[in-house]
Parts: sequence; structure tokens; C-alpha cells
Amino acid sequence: MWITIANIGWIVSAALVLWMVYDWFRTDTSFSEETLTSSREGEIEAVQEQHRV
Repeated sequence: MWITIANIGWIVSAALVLWMVYDWFRTDTSFSEETLTSSREGEIEAVQEQHRV
């Protein structure tokens, strides 16, 4: 019973690793380095934090 659960856990872990590598490769080939290293989050947060009185 426990061996089956452990094997399922390893299979899920391996599937997640494969998915992360695939997503990393797809993202790296789809976007330029400038786009990936730019930070728009700060701009978005600054706009959201503006208070109107």
C-alpha cells in the first residue's frame, strides 16, 4: 500500500519537473530576454496604490 503511494508521488513529481522544463523552454523561446527581465509589476502596483480623494 505505502509503496504504491510512494510510487505515485514519484510519478507526480517527475511529471511536474517535466512540465516546468517544458514551460521554461516554451517561455524562453517565445519572449526576448528584454521582455523577461523587465519589471512591469512595479508600475502596476504604483497605479493601483494611487488614492483618489
